[in-house]
Amino acid sequence: MAIQKPSHTFTKIHLKELQTNIFQILFTLSFTVFINTFSYAQDVPRTKPIITPDVSKDTIKISLDSLQIKPINTKEQDSITLDSIPKKKSLLEDIMIYKAIDYTSINQNEKKIYLYNEAQMFYLDMEIKAGIIVIDYAKNEVTAKGIVDSLGNYTQAPIFKQRGDVVEPDSMIMNTVTKKTIIYNSKIEQKSIDGVIFAEISKKENDSVIFINRAKFTTSDDPDNPEYYFLMRKVKIVPGKKVVAGLTNLYIADVPTPIGLPFAFFPLTKKRTSGVIFPSFGEDSSRGYNIQNGGYYFAISEYADLAVLGDYYTNGSYGLRLQSAYVLRYKFRGNLSFRFENLITSERGFPDYAKSTIYNLRWSHSQDGKSNPSSRFSASVNLGSSTYYQQSVNQLNSSNFLNNTLSSSISYSKTFKGQPQVNISFTATHSQNTNTESISMTLPTFQASVDRVYPFAPKVGSKKGFIQNINLQYNIRGENRIQTTDSLFFKKEMFDDAKIGMQHTIPISTNFKVLKYISISTSANYQETWVLKTVDKTFDEDSKEVITTEINGFDSFRTYNFSVGLGTTVYGMFDFGEDKKIQAIRHIMRPSISYNISPSFDKYYDTYEVIDADGTLIEEVDFTRFEESIFGAPGNNYSSSIGLSLGNNFEAKVRDKDSTATEAKKIILLNNLNLSTSYNIAGDSLNWSPLRITGGTQILDNKMSINFGATLDPYALDNNNNKINTFNISNGGSLFRLTSANLTMNYTLTSKSFDKSKNDNQAAREESLRSGGRDDDLFGVPQDFSDQLLNASTKEPENEETSELYSYKMPWSLRLAYSVNYSNTRRQNEISSHSLMVSGDIDISPRWSIGASSGYDLKSKGITYTQLRFERDLLSWRMNFSWIPFSSRSSWNFFIGIRSPILKDLKYDKRKTPDRRL
Repeated sequence: MAIQKPSHTFTKIHLKELQTNIFQILFTLSFTVFINTFSYAQDVPRTKPIITPDVSKDTIKISLDSLQIKPINTKEQDSITLDSIPKKKSLLEDIMIYKAIDYTSINQNEKKIYLYNEAQMFYLDMEIKAGIIVIDYAKNEVTAKGIVDSLGNYTQAPIFKQRGDVVEPDSMIMNTVTKKTIIYNSKIEQKSIDGVIFAEISKKENDSVIFINRAKFTTSDDPDNPEYYFLMRKVKIVPGKKVVAGLTNLYIADVPTPIGLPFAFFPLTKKRTSGVIFPSFGEDSSRGYNIQNGGYYFAISEYADLAVLGDYYTNGSYGLRLQSAYVLRYKFRGNLSFRFENLITSERGFPDYAKSTIYNLRWSHSQDGKSNPSSRFSASVNLGSSTYYQQSVNQLNSSNFLNNTLSSSISYSKTFKGQPQVNISFTATHSQNTNTESISMTLPTFQASVDRVYPFAPKVGSKKGFIQNINLQYNIRGENRIQTTDSLFFKKEMFDDAKIGMQHTIPISTNFKVLKYISISTSANYQETWVLKTVDKTFDEDSKEVITTEINGFDSFRTYNFSVGLGTTVYGMFDFGEDKKIQAIRHIMRPSISYNISPSFDKYYDTYEVIDADGTLIEEVDFTRFEESIFGAPGNNYSSSIGLSLGNNFEAKVRDKDSTATEAKKIILLNNLNLSTSYNIAGDSLNWSPLRITGGTQILDNKMSINFGATLDPYALDNNNNKINTFNISNGGSLFRLTSANLTMNYTLTSKSFDKSKNDNQAAREESLRSGGRDDDLFGVPQDFSDQLLNASTKEPENEETSELYSYKMPWSLRLAYSVNYSNTRRQNEISSHSLMVSGDIDISPRWSIGASSGYDLKSKGITYTQLRFERDLLSWRMNFSWIPFSSRSSWNFFIGIRSPILKDLKYDKRKTPDRRL
């Protein structure tokens, strides 16, 4: 008879409550139906098209003994079911689903089911895929193995999955009742630790324990040919929980190393867990041997964590660092860091013995914009000891070392919708100069404003004319400003000289057009200032000194001013023809003229008399009790001035080099060229203010930005280099006298294949930016390699393809910054600063990259702060070397370690810290 093969077989077996005779009946029926279809099918090659089998309804009726069926909805129960002999356990506990591409054969004599070619079996939480699967329902065993093709290649090796873990053996045997499994030449993937375990023979005791003899563990991207692995003699695996191993040692390129442990423990979890952070060891030339960055990680919850790290030096110095990150999805996220160091220099009893404490606090908080559109809270805090970055022995971020400013801001704002809309905000700010150790703070600043109100605007349509555009606004600002030093920071004395004040502002303005193209705007501004502290001055005839007395109490002053401005925009076009390379140049001019008037508020001024020893009046000095006010003092001079300004923009239309382009290419010649000056009508002398010129543009496909500025003074200097009320041209000079000038150029050039985001230290770079560092690497790249929290590498190792003819494009990047400043205010005619800074990176091979940051001071003729860096991608490992060859921070740092997070403690780092200098 002809043998027919169905293209696909899909069978389900569900045998939970049936007795043995029912089981035999079902298999007898299956055998009767399929014996002629599948017998010897594996020996006969497919030569004819597939014939679709004809499915017809089975006419055989099956009657079951009522004694063997459990009664339903009856209180009486057959006594046979109460037999003392226990029932035999069913073959399966749940539905088993199996299928195969070529055939599914049931052999009743052997009591086996054969699945051939891309066979699959699903049972409980297990999934098996293999070339051949044999189900022995007599022994309750499942055997899976691959297929040997005609070329002798072993294909379709089994893949066993259970609870997210994957095992890839050559073959396996599993008991469906006891769940015990023997696995041969397996590859067990543990996703929770991003690693693979190889074993010759594994015994799966049940669904929760696996025993292995002589297993290999690696996190290599090429597990079949790993560059390293750990050989573990005896292993116990509890999937999803832990791996416990006996004697373990490291192999590199199949070569054993003396690095080993008598036992090893690897936690297996997909959740964050608390644990010990292994420290790094080193030596400091001035503080002895040390351990750094060791501590404990607390996984507080899924929303927050905490890392407690510490350092200790054999001379008694120590450090503490607390670092926490928190996030609430769709609400906010942030991180908090506090660092403290107690530093001891030299030994007690020596003349150079010193002890100091430094600290640094950083906090960053951002709110999701969608969480509350009308209310927003944000924070960016970076404060601490002024010498923290210069003295810290656990801080290698060179960009922070060169930063001389620490700044902070915490703000909360709220918007009240309505007509008009009201906005309020509270802000606390902090600015600290690490060179002068001066600190300026506002605790807090309160601001509120009412949106512009147009009282004469029509209810519908646009506003037109002078009257309809009249608008007014109300603003209020209150401050508590503190000026202090690093030594008094957060001490009681820092609040003694605090200045408190509040300022109310009501601006009224309008605008309209005349002659269609000229815009005129006019405004009046009223201000009222409240203060809680004023001063009084007297001259002491005995000491011949001016005595200043502070007066506590509420006081206020009021000022107002008026202004009017006129402006327009003029377009000019120089057309050279479409056949020219430069087809046209467009010049945009924005001239404006303004007039400002402010009366004299001399009613707020008093005088004191300066008398010599003979009692003769020398002079009378004007002063105001508000001169130390937080918002300044009212003016006692009448001011009436005219302001002149001219803004320019130059663009060109050039013929595109691409001959297929239909449109000309537009380029910008000058982004801006601005000129401004003013004339004081009410002044007696030096009425003209210096002419200020600023400009900027971008060239070379916007890769180079150029900015320049100059100040031109029309007045001459006397022999003592003091400005006099005589024009420079009238004194035998030029029309203007150049008093200052500046020029900055920044150039960034990269190859198309360079990708800066692949840098291993991206987390450290972001941490540096939060501390005030730079992103252009001109001050060096932050590289604290031993800090695991800052070096969670996201860089994917590259697969280096070898070929007979090596051809590789070297990605590279180059950043240049040039700056020069000229000063000639008092005929000094000098270059005040002149420098060139450069930073670059180049990948000399797919896994080798080098970089450098340096500069040259053209005025002092010396090389500036320099950093050289090298990085080697070792696939599963990474190696970094950073070297600062000279300067007061001369040092080097070497690191090599495994990328995998679970094995980050397996590393070697060596550093040479900067020598202590007097």
